[in-house]
Amino acid sequence: MTESTGNEENQAHLRRQWEDLAQQIRHHRELYDNEQPAIPDADYDALFQQLLALEQEHPELAVPDSPSNKVGSPTPESSPFADVVHLERMYSLDNAFSQEELGEWLARTPAPAYLTELKIDGLSIDLIYENGRLVRAATRGDGTVGEDITANAKVIEDIPHELRGDDVPELVEVRGEVFIAVEDFSEVNAQRIASGGKPFANPRNAAAGSLRQKNVEDVRARRLRMICHGMGARQGFEPQSQHEAYQALKRWGLPVSPYTRLVRTPEEIYEQVRYWEEHRHDALHEMDGLVVKVDALGQQRQYGFTSRAPRWAIAFKYPPEEVTTELLDIRVGVGRTGRVTPFAVMRPVLVAGSTVAMATLHNQTEVKRKGVLIGDTVVIRKAGEVIPEVLGPVVERRDGTERAFIFPTLCPVCGTRLAPQKEEDADWRCPNHRSCPAQLTARLTYLAGRGGFDIEALGEKGAEDLIRTGILADESTLFDLTEEDLRASAVYTTTKGAVNASGRKLIANLEQARHADLWRVLVALSIRHVGPTAARALAQRYHDVEAIFAAPVEELAEIEGVGPAIAASVVEWAAVDWHRQIVDRWAAAGVTMHEDVSDQPEQVLAGMTVVVTGTLENFSRDEAKEAIVVRGGKAAGSVSKKTTYVVAGENAGSKEEKARQLGVPVLDEEGFAALLRGETP
Repeated sequence: MTESTGNEENQAHLRRQWEDLAQQIRHHRELYDNEQPAIPDADYDALFQQLLALEQEHPELAVPDSPSNKVGSPTPESSPFADVVHLERMYSLDNAFSQEELGEWLARTPAPAYLTELKIDGLSIDLIYENGRLVRAATRGDGTVGEDITANAKVIEDIPHELRGDDVPELVEVRGEVFIAVEDFSEVNAQRIASGGKPFANPRNAAAGSLRQKNVEDVRARRLRMICHGMGARQGFEPQSQHEAYQALKRWGLPVSPYTRLVRTPEEIYEQVRYWEEHRHDALHEMDGLVVKVDALGQQRQYGFTSRAPRWAIAFKYPPEEVTTELLDIRVGVGRTGRVTPFAVMRPVLVAGSTVAMATLHNQTEVKRKGVLIGDTVVIRKAGEVIPEVLGPVVERRDGTERAFIFPTLCPVCGTRLAPQKEEDADWRCPNHRSCPAQLTARLTYLAGRGGFDIEALGEKGAEDLIRTGILADESTLFDLTEEDLRASAVYTTTKGAVNASGRKLIANLEQARHADLWRVLVALSIRHVGPTAARALAQRYHDVEAIFAAPVEELAEIEGVGPAIAASVVEWAAVDWHRQIVDRWAAAGVTMHEDVSDQPEQVLAGMTVVVTGTLENFSRDEAKEAIVVRGGKAAGSVSKKTTYVVAGENAGSKEEKARQLGVPVLDEEGFAALLRGETP
């Protein structure tokens, strides 16, 4: 083979590699832009980065029609909406996936001031106002031509039909992002399921599908929101900076992000990067990164644009929360109440900054609804500390070797026949509640958790060991444990058979746990449906375990935070003899079964609903919630007209903004402390 022939073959191989990547990117970009994504953003980003790397190494491959030069996708031929040309082109954003890449961008894009903004995971929209009146709204499309969705945009409450103020320009083209708020997403999905539809995988898909509804009433029902993040063409308005432009948009009645910050140094930018990586789930909307923009518009013009993105802005992308991997098997686990839950065993994959090899599938009905087969490539999601979840299969990657999951008829641990506890239940359970080792281990692990006795030295491995070795027959004798008992343990002893540091710590933890608050004892009993909220309500009403168990179901059901289902569960649990034996053994061991009312803080917040948002200096989020609840208040997670106070710490964001819009009093940390003392802030 001649050198010339070898070069030709190598070039042909590179061209085929480029064409394969380009075809995949075009395909998935079109699916994404037309609300039917088949792969997560992270997988798409990986394909795009491969294409960029290939074109940088071999510039001859970077032809004009490369996806690396394109924005979005052309409007589909089947679209019911008319095509419209944007007054100014809409661009995409280049990405940085590490602080090193962000540092390189900052080095070549120096500026006296920058803006940091959250990268909203929604759908781009272009609004045109003439003399303050909304005359057109359009999707991004391919950046030059989009779809006319004016009628749909007009039913989004955040989008004003008329701008207000004396300085409204003759013409302004506003760019923004349409999304469904995280707090509204579950209700939107519930309505969709109730009407016979398939639930959306995430808020972004829901927003994209909503904006293209033919019926504007369907759009209205989706609770769409919008936040502005830029401007295009304008006449009669020449701001000097992006920050000034945002102030004007807000003054005219358009929504801007409460999370945007004006910063002046790279270190301030890195601080925002670090903060939002830890608090990404505190935002009103889903987000997957932090956008950094040069603030001065004159400098933006000097830096200019590439064929697809501005050089004066970049998106720092956080580790993905949705990725694909191979589903190797589906197995089942048995929980503390006997619930048998299918879970996915997957090829390990990095998601949200940690390696994941298992994910929940909820129940056998969900396995069928999601349509996953063993051997599928599946999309998994891990948001924050939430257990990873399988969202569904990537059907186009099937090769025919996949097989269906068959739900077992017997408990995989104790062999008892499985059945739903009630006829209408979707979940199947192992009825051997008293002695199934899996249930015993799960109950011990649960009662040791932060919501229960908070026994640091008793984890899942230790609980399993105590049951397997017979040291504990069940949880009733937990507080009778001695160091001598632990000598039979493999977890709590040294190789020479002496009790180790973990064993000594367990005994000390148990001594502290005897004096836990009554509500923690109620949680630790593993009564079905009784979590911290219901347990607190019961403890505050009765202050005594026996009084709770003696109360009729009708009385229990009237307690706020309890209700009929939990009340019935409490009564049913208390009627089982071996359950009462647990209570009796714990009581004999000195565990709290009664609380003296005089020891309780004064109920100065009774009847109040308090929302804490942002970062407080002297309270963690859990500590602030605890301080509210023990004083008789309700610690809520969202702001409404019924909210009494909002406590706003650093980077409070949208909840503080909503409180001010609704006229709800906003307190700083000093005001919160005064409130807890019973003083009027």
